[in-house]
Amino acid sequence: MTADARSPFLSLHLLETLVAVLPVRDENGQPKSLVYGGFERHMITSQARRRAERVYARNRANAGVGALKGRSMGTRTREWALLTAAELSSEHGWEKEEAVITARAVIEASGLKFGDPAKKTVANLTKVLIFAPADAGTRIAQHIAENADELRPWRDSYLAGQQKAAKKPRRGAAKNAEEQENGDAPAATESGTTGLPPLPKTTRNAVLLAIAPRDAVDIALYGRFLAEIADSPNVDGAVQTSHAFTVHAAEQIEDFYAAADDAKLDRKRNALSFLDTADDAGAGMTGYQSLISGTFYRHAVLDRRQLRANLRQAGMEAEEAEEAATAAEAEFVNAFVEAVPEAKKNSTASTGSLPALVLAFEGERPYNYAAAFQNPVDENPEGSGGEGPAGQAAVRRLMRHHLFVSKRRGDLRSARVLTYAPEIADLLETVDLTGAVDVVDSIEDLTP
Repeated sequence: MTADARSPFLSLHLLETLVAVLPVRDENGQPKSLVYGGFERHMITSQARRRAERVYARNRANAGVGALKGRSMGTRTREWALLTAAELSSEHGWEKEEAVITARAVIEASGLKFGDPAKKTVANLTKVLIFAPADAGTRIAQHIAENADELRPWRDSYLAGQQKAAKKPRRGAAKNAEEQENGDAPAATESGTTGLPPLPKTTRNAVLLAIAPRDAVDIALYGRFLAEIADSPNVDGAVQTSHAFTVHAAEQIEDFYAAADDAKLDRKRNALSFLDTADDAGAGMTGYQSLISGTFYRHAVLDRRQLRANLRQAGMEAEEAEEAATAAEAEFVNAFVEAVPEAKKNSTASTGSLPALVLAFEGERPYNYAAAFQNPVDENPEGSGGEGPAGQAAVRRLMRHHLFVSKRRGDLRSARVLTYAPEIADLLETVDLTGAVDVVDSIEDLTP
């Protein structure tokens, strides 16, 4: 089935219940929240969700698993100079220090800004994260090694120019303006720094090609923005992701914990007197952590046309782009269902959660069903005016909302639901889904 035979947008909606977790937190270590419908709700940011899904799909592809196995994927990092240097050292026999200095000089002269050279922790890191194909460092290193005879003297001249510029007293803005007007100011070079020798054009082109999106499928899916180099292409992402939020009002607990000191307890256990026992009383460390529980609604959209356009712009022929886009869609849906942000995963086992319900359908535009939960779910028993447990109540609301909308929007089609909860499966049997929604048994069945 081709893209033209399907609707341009695939909308995904999911309900999941998480218990005593902290999948994302603010700068103070507190759960993130938003106010919706007049009530505070717990929130899992779209950034946390997108990263979890992107990394999940990338790791599967790199491991030879899933629909994208064997395909090029991207890496988002500030360490491209270090990755390039590591490749120069391991594969081309360069001495480590020379490799780092050369890699940084080449990448910096191409237009990317680096951290303060006086600070070792950031000196060789770009100022912003660069999302590029995972083999970018290998490609840059290969070019440097092949053109070492030309690039070594250029590097020495570039570094000497930087040192010379650093020793000069800074001129005032008025003096600079006056010199430029009189034609006396030093000319700026392609490297972007006054007085430095320009990077050879073939080398700059090689760097730009290495960090270009090329055929990295996750860049085509999630997009990238690189403002520092005007002639390095940006990519409009094909995936839209909303912030997840609880369908009910937020509640959190402050969990007091006490960590034991093994050595202290061993001494206490083997103490020969009451005084020795008293000396080793008490916990090794105490503190608090914030934890949240709740049923979350989350939503994402795949723009099929944008995905194919991104792949074609990366250089793929139409048939290859169609094949890659189909594989990317399957893996995107899989990651949406399976991936979970990993914060506190060891102490909360949050990544073992399965969604209560996944709803997928096609349309001529995206559809967000957050409005179904503007009024928070009241978890009091149904007999006392409430809606009962939030998980089941949220499913009833979401399905009612979808059935209501689908009767009024003729473009909605191919609706499918998947559940991993037996009580939700029983609930779905009480809803008339005939002709509107198909109940499926696997993630692969969520898309046609």
